[in-house]
Amino acid sequence: MQGSIYEYMKVGIIHFKAFPATVYGTGPILETLRRIAEDDFFTAVEVGWIRDVQTRLEAAQMLKVAHMEVCYATQPAMFSQKLNLNSFDPQERKRAIKQVMNCLKEALDLGATSVRIPAGKDPGPEKREEAKKLLVDSLAQICSYAREMGDPQITLKIFDRDIDKESLIGHFQDALDVARQLRPDFPQFGLLADLSHFPLLREKPEDALPLVKDYLQSFHIGNCVMKDPRHPLYGDLQPRFGVEDGEVGVEDVSAYFRLLAELGLIGREKRPVVSAEVRPLLPGETPELVIANTKRVIREAWALA
Repeated sequence: MQGSIYEYMKVGIIHFKAFPATVYGTGPILETLRRIAEDDFFTAVEVGWIRDVQTRLEAAQMLKVAHMEVCYATQPAMFSQKLNLNSFDPQERKRAIKQVMNCLKEALDLGATSVRIPAGKDPGPEKREEAKKLLVDSLAQICSYAREMGDPQITLKIFDRDIDKESLIGHFQDALDVARQLRPDFPQFGLLADLSHFPLLREKPEDALPLVKDYLQSFHIGNCVMKDPRHPLYGDLQPRFGVEDGEVGVEDVSAYFRLLAELGLIGREKRPVVSAEVRPLLPGETPELVIANTKRVIREAWALA
């Protein structure tokens, strides 16, 4: 690749993954967020649930001073409460929609430009199309409300279907079906592709990304373990790069960068947020070591791209 990585993307990290003590919206949020904000390697950060409004406003001011782009992830709130935007139970779906709308209020407080949203559980092939219709309806309500809450991008994140998250979205073809229905009425709606999820989906970036090229807004990089269900890190746990039996290494991140550039998804005119989703999981791993690992992998991958 020619030129600086910052000419092509905003380099981000997911705060509540790097610092797992903050994942439930409490804990040392400001202290850990400051460590990221003071690190000029990162120009973007993805934050999640911050329950205390004063903490949220202090975080917003910190990130504004640090000149960082802020994205908001609803996953901590949604997954911890097992909320499902495509539930067949109307009351359960209503609760899920309400939670995302509350998250949109938090995102506005934080000055977030984008809000990440997961689909609910996959009900199986017999009811999948019906569930997709419910998901589209939920997302349409959310997108309408988002216009009143600063009009951020609403980004549906593509997860695995049968390994860990067991998400309706799910394979890239299903993501395409949803995006095609929503984008005409909601131009701020789009998709997020995570490098660590391709092995879990048994799909390849070079096949899947062109399929949804017109709807992709943001990207994650990360690692996973999936060959042996007995492995302690099996599934979608976002281990550090270089972990034993991991699926994603420097070469894969480098190839991902090249592919994104070839498809025109990163570049001087777009510069989307590309965030690392990694966390300390094993003995001897600390947030600081895992973040340093990630920065080295990104630098090396970019140099080789």
